[in-house]
Amino acid sequence: MIPPQSREVAIALGYRPGEDLAPRVFAQGEGRVAERIRAIARERGIPVHEDATLAELLRHVPLEEEIPPSLYPAVAEVFAFLIRLARGAGMR
Repeated sequence: MIPPQSREVAIALGYRPGEDLAPRVFAQGEGRVAERIRAIARERGIPVHEDATLAELLRHVPLEEEIPPSLYPAVAEVFAFLIRLARGAGMR
């Protein structure tokens, strides 16, 4: 068995313009659930950004809840990364 602090964690964030005030946690899990979240992202062409520290902080946010303001700067960096990837791929 893998000790809890060393298990991989995956968090799926989303933002719905016009509906959300901040990004929300849409899925989260560790171990096999985390693997499945990443697999679904790959299947759907959704980029994955790896940040174990941020994932550990976000795992305490309940599902469907908006992220707390204290995490806005870190999550903004992730969204900026995703925007740069999309622009590099010719997406808008």
